[in-house]
Amino acid sequence: MSHASPTPKRLIIAITGATGAVFGVRLLDVLHDLGDIETHLIVSDAGWLTITHEMGLTKADVKSRASVVHSVNNIGAAIASGSFPCDGMIVAPCSMKTLSAIAHGYSDNLITRAADVTLKERRRLTLLVRETPLSLIHLRNMTAITEAGGVIFPPVPAFYHQPNTLDDVVNHTVARVLDCHGIDAKLAPRWSSINEAPEWPSAENEPKL
Repeated sequence: MSHASPTPKRLIIAITGATGAVFGVRLLDVLHDLGDIETHLIVSDAGWLTITHEMGLTKADVKSRASVVHSVNNIGAAIASGSFPCDGMIVAPCSMKTLSAIAHGYSDNLITRAADVTLKERRRLTLLVRETPLSLIHLRNMTAITEAGGVIFPPVPAFYHQPNTLDDVVNHTVARVLDCHGIDAKLAPRWSSINEAPEWPSAENEPKL
């Protein structure tokens, strides 16, 4: 008797035009290194501009980090349907435009459609919203996402773990985001006690930008 192969763990990673492209790229690197998670990447037009400006990476550099790459305009992609098995979606970073579209169900491209599907199927949606200061409009959109079951996760740096480098700061955020999706990437020290110094993973094993 034959048995169907188990569905791999899948995550959708979207990168929009807000500052902080490093978070999306680092997520791709970490998930690739874990080896047992299929990543589906979508990058908006503004996202590509930000990646080039902030990180100096080409489209080929970024696409090579993902298992599958989808055009932001391909509304007919597999991930646009709730019937496609998927474990969740992370938008890193998430612009206020994308936040607004998701909050109001305005599925005008594959990022916002995939996010809408993630919410309607009751899967985990995490948005690394990046803007400051926040207007009342921004806050109300964040409330709408939270009420719909999504997670608002601003990439706010933490210092209680005594980071030594910018990589430490980025890795801590990425580790906490992946915690929201049940993935322990072992990127950053976990809180134990105010009396104990944190132990960071070896720099030799740390993913590079």
